[in-house]
Amino acid sequence: MRCAGALDVRAVPGVPVVRPGDDVGALVGEALARAGMALVDHDVVVVPSKVLSRAEGRFRDLAAVVPSERARALAAQTGKDAALVELVLEESSAVSRAAPGVLVVRHRLGFVAAHASIDASNAEPLDPPPGTGPWVLLLPLDPDASAERLRAALSARFGAAIGVVVSDSLGRPFRLGTVGAALGLAGLPALWDRRGDRDLFGRVLEQTVTGLADQVAAAADLVLGQADEGYAAAVVRGLRFRPGQHAASELLRRADQDLYA
Repeated sequence: MRCAGALDVRAVPGVPVVRPGDDVGALVGEALARAGMALVDHDVVVVPSKVLSRAEGRFRDLAAVVPSERARALAAQTGKDAALVELVLEESSAVSRAAPGVLVVRHRLGFVAAHASIDASNAEPLDPPPGTGPWVLLLPLDPDASAERLRAALSARFGAAIGVVVSDSLGRPFRLGTVGAALGLAGLPALWDRRGDRDLFGRVLEQTVTGLADQVAAAADLVLGQADEGYAAAVVRGLRFRPGQHAASELLRRADQDLYA
């Protein structure tokens, strides 16, 4: 694994708003072709998780959710909507922190996040039935599997050995602001292990393991945006890696090693 000394990060224009059942690989491939952005070996395509959630129909109408007693109790403790809390519990394996204004959980996919990364922005179906909503989007069922399907489709279309990252914005317990992070992964190594390499002065690196997939997701997040930009994919070019089978789970600490869980 190495970097060419410069990265080119570009949003892909022209991907339409995704509907349930859409083939995201085909939509992204067609948008790339229209924009003259042919993929080459070592490119990494980054797709926000909510694009895949929309394709999977992961919409939930909060008005139709019936909160459990536990959800109502947590809602009273945190000041959150009880219907939202019910969905958070359904998507989670454990509650990490619950306090006024705060509900942090361990998601069923293994990472720790506020509100199980359930999103209310850009979450409405294109043709919602009258009188429904507000709407939220749950995360894709299996982001790694979705990333692999995208990688296979785009690699076949462009004849290139590429990586794919499914990204989402995650907060951090020790700093303000969200950053892009990898929730799904295919082709690209999740980690860049530099242990055993030497620094400028010959000292052997002992602890340096870079969260490569998260760094790629964060770079792409800068061009994808969070509001009304309307971009559904980005291409990161300039990395040199050995394509292989990888998963976002490689980025997760074990629960017994997580100091913030």
